[in-house]
Amino acid sequence: MSTTAVVALRAAGIPFAERAYAHDPAVTDFGREAAEALGVEPDRVFKTLLADVDGRLVVGIVPVTGKLDLKALAAAAGGKKAVMADPAVAERRTGYVVGGISPIGQKSVHPTVLDESAELWDTVFVSGGRRGLDLELAPADLIRATSATVADIAR
Repeated sequence: MSTTAVVALRAAGIPFAERAYAHDPAVTDFGREAAEALGVEPDRVFKTLLADVDGRLVVGIVPVTGKLDLKALAAAAGGKKAVMADPAVAERRTGYVVGGISPIGQKSVHPTVLDESAELWDTVFVSGGRRGLDLELAPADLIRATSATVADIAR
């Protein structure tokens, strides 16, 4: 089953690999579940979070092993203050469900900031647009697919 993220990457000619796994509905730590199921280092698996930065939604992509530093995200996005977006707003604006929000192929285009630790890896994993599907791609290709800036936004 194709997702908007997969369609967007194919349309852009960006190389990637689909990595599916059986999602356990009882699990709420989606990123760590993906890392374990796929047998990869958790620092290579990134979660996609949305924050309200001075009244506009901004996407932050950070390793599942850490947390989003809201102050750093605000600064990276040229703002002053950031708060986590309401999950219902995040779902509505991205077209994805929480736990399956991909930074790629979102319904609305949002400024995106990728944590600089992504550049330590040859490839990283991000949600493919549904629970149980991650996409593996080079950090440079993730940056290209999302028009992301890179900054230290994880703690």
